[in-house]
Amino acid sequence: MPSPDLNLLFTLDALLAEGSVAGAASRLGLSPSAMSRSLARLRETTGDPLLVRAGRGLVPTPRAVELRERVSQLVQDAEAVLRPTEKLNLKQLVRTFTVRAREGFVENFGADLIARIIAQAPGVRLRFVSKDDKESTALRDASVDLDIGVVGAAASPEVRTRALFKDRFVSVVRAGHALSRGKVTATRYAAGRHISVSRRGHEKGPVDQALGSLGLTRDIATIVGSFASALALAGDSDLIASVPERQTGRLRAGMHSFALPVPAPAITIAMLWHPRLDADLAHRWLRGVVTDTCAAH
Repeated sequence: MPSPDLNLLFTLDALLAEGSVAGAASRLGLSPSAMSRSLARLRETTGDPLLVRAGRGLVPTPRAVELRERVSQLVQDAEAVLRPTEKLNLKQLVRTFTVRAREGFVENFGADLIARIIAQAPGVRLRFVSKDDKESTALRDASVDLDIGVVGAAASPEVRTRALFKDRFVSVVRAGHALSRGKVTATRYAAGRHISVSRRGHEKGPVDQALGSLGLTRDIATIVGSFASALALAGDSDLIASVPERQTGRLRAGMHSFALPVPAPAITIAMLWHPRLDADLAHRWLRGVVTDTCAAH
């Protein structure tokens, strides 16, 4: 069967409420002839006269009386669905957002972010999950609401992004390390023993490329999967860790940090979300809180 014309519901609601073709036409901004044609279509669709002449007016049939309240409610519900979303009441908002981020973001921004959320919307809870890749699948299948990290080539072009801050890599050694004193040259830096950070176990990275352009190579003593692990090892040894500056501030407390003696590109940390959440008021609010938290740091 062909799908019914749902516009007829609004016509029927107006006819049953006004009890006249002219009144219904005026209510919907139509001509009386157009409303008469619509009434004819309604009679054909429902198989009932709906409104019949009685003297100089029209009276509803039993079927029309039966439908009046149901049709009115359907029209109200349809208008509510199509009406712009009402203002968000943060104090009454109850929702759990899943945020995917590297451990550095959680450790350095998480506490402030949670405090801001509790102050504004106490019924909102964050669930942080680890970021093991740069794929957009989790955003697409709705298992993640917000993804935070470097935008990679694997990110889907349909995903929305907003830059949060720029970061740069710095080198970190334990307090009292030889590189904590004097000028650190590229040669002196390369001569030390280093920790490479790679989730996939890769030994070389941008720092090695920069050293290679100077004819230098690093001695990689170990490879770890996180910056937190690299800093923990560097704090208890003479190994050198190279980590993002802004995302490891708290983890570097008590250690000596210095700028890389070779040029290395800055990285942009962004948040990513699926377009279906673009207009969601609660999600829009969350994005604003994340942006404000990062700006405050």
